[in-house]
This record gives sequence, structure tokens and C-alpha cells, in this order.
Amino acid sequence: MTLRYWEGERVALRAIKASDAALFRSFDDEVSRCLDGVHGPMSDAKFQSWFEQQQKARFDDSIRLIADDKEGVPVGTIDTFQCHRRHGTFKYGIAVAEERRGRGYASEMIVMTIRYYFLELGYQKATPHVFAFNEASIRLHEKLGFRFEGRLRSMMYTNGAYHDELHYGMTRDEFLLRHGAER
Repeated sequence: MTLRYWEGERVALRAIKASDAALFRSFDDEVSRCLDGVHGPMSDAKFQSWFEQQQKARFDDSIRLIADDKEGVPVGTIDTFQCHRRHGTFKYGIAVAEERRGRGYASEMIVMTIRYYFLELGYQKATPHVFAFNEASIRLHEKLGFRFEGRLRSMMYTNGAYHDELHYGMTRDEFLLRHGAER
């Protein structure tokens, strides 16, 4: 059987394209807060400049992918960063449009991406972090089998308070035991 990394039961992952600007514009403050913090309003020119940068090739093994549902509608994005080939570790961030949450898209996007990094690129550990107020992401990562590895106190200021950053990890061996090599 040929493994298809980019096609799942609920979503297909693909490269970003110009029409995806609407998806990024639709993300609310909650999405921003969970990723890296709420930023001020962006002018159309500044947004366009940022979005054009997102469409360009990234450094090292870092990627940004868009998830389309079975009807071809963009539902979210996943990007990898801090990809350290020598150490075999990488991080990722994920966002799903508010009206599309709770349908299993995020789980599938994460598993598909990790499977590719482990089985094709040879990485050995995924190391996402979650802010302590993001209970949905904490539940998601624990449900997927990630292990809680540590807490950095007061790492993010948002909505009038400081919040801890929770670190999770999953090794290739743990992933294969839980999710297998095939979809």
C-alpha cells in the first residue's frame, strides 16, 4: 500500500495559495492569542506583505500547509518551525477556523504532518507548546498521546494576565505505537 501523506479522511493538506488570504483574515483574536498574541489591526498593504511572505519557501524543513475539507473549502493551517535536522526535533502551530472547530480537523492535520516528518524526513520528536489557557489544545494533544514535559511560567501576556507555556512531546516510537505507520 502506498502511503499518502497529504490526504486524510477529513482533510487534504496542500501548499498555500493567493486565495487563502481570506482564511487568514477570518482568524479572530482567540486564534492569534493561542498562536503568539493578539496584534493590532493590519493595513491591507501590511497584511498583503505578510501574506506574500507566507507563500514563499521557508528555511530548513519548515513548511506552512492549508487544510481543505472534502468539499475543497479551506478550514485551517498548520506550520512547522524550529526544525532541527541534527537533533531530529521540530515544533508546529495549528489554527482552525472558528466555525470548523470540533470536527477532528486539527487531530488529522497534526497526525498527517507528524507522520511525514517522522517517516520521510527522519525526525524523531515533535515538541509543540500550548499556552495554559488553551484548554482545547491541551485536551487535543493529550488525546493524541503527547506527554506533558514541562511548564515555563508567565511566558505570555494577553487579555490582561500572564500565562504559562506548557511543553509537550512525542517521539517517533511513541507515535508509531499510538498511530501506526499507515493512515
